[in-house]
Amino acid sequence: MRARLVLDTNIWLDWLVFDDPSVVHLRAAIAAGRAQAVIDAAGEAELARVLGYPLGRFTLDEVGQAACLARCRSVALRLDGSGAPAAASVQLPKCSDPDDQKFLELAAACGAAFVVTKDRALLELAGRELPFRIVAPGALDAVLGG
Repeated sequence: MRARLVLDTNIWLDWLVFDDPSVVHLRAAIAAGRAQAVIDAAGEAELARVLGYPLGRFTLDEVGQAACLARCRSVALRLDGSGAPAAASVQLPKCSDPDDQKFLELAAACGAAFVVTKDRALLELAGRELPFRIVAPGALDAVLGG
């Protein structure tokens, strides 16, 4: 059975834009079918917005932004509303960054095993009792056969 993963926006950027070595095993696990990334409309909208920001030497024009979104869509399962009732029964903590709450909600809605992040506000919740784990990308290496 594939592990469902919710990737926060910065992890998507590490994958799609920066080619960060910290996500190599994550990409390989998804490509091999050992894991499945899940995204929803809110996460995709944030990713689209952030892809338009100046990213230093990685700043993308509209064609580059569209290519990154297309690549995301090609590897991620899109969830839109179908898991909301299941998520309503889960008591989620409030993230100190309200913009990150959507990742917790999506993880609960889709039955994710992990929220993958480098974000401090999300990682601060890692010790809480949740139906999923909040981890940095390196923590997945052993779990996903990296």
